Amino acid sequence: MNNLGITRKNPAGMPSPVGNYSHITKIPRNSELYVTSGQIGTDQNGNIPNTLNEQIDNTFANINFLLKSEQLTSDHIIKVNIWATEKIDWDYLYEKWAELFGIHYPSMTIGYLSELGLPEIKIEIEIWAAKA
Repeated sequence: MNNLGITRKNPAGMPSPVGNYSHITKIPRNSELYVTSGQIGTDQNGNIPNTLNEQIDNTFANINFLLKSEQLTSDHIIKVNIWATEKIDWDYLYEKWAELFGIHYPSMTIGYLSELGLPEIKIEIEIWAAKA
């Protein structure tokens, strides 16, 4: 449990996560819930780079901006949904993931799709957060 009352765990007897996430994230009763729209890899000028890793950089920058705008930190994040249109370089994504989360991972879902909202978008990340 972190100092915000959010608990992340992997139950004993269950297979370990296959990535950097927790099987269960529990939030305290009466917490305020924050749900973001899917964040994409646009830069500050609205341009979308061509490579997935550049889009990952911008997506994480956009997520950090959203968190700060609501006085939230990664400790408040309870769930992350990731959608990508091409194979993710997990070493690269987990480098950015570690910068955001350290070792206290939220619950996560990843899915590969043939297309996102615009043809040039290669990754979209949605954040759920809670504040007690």
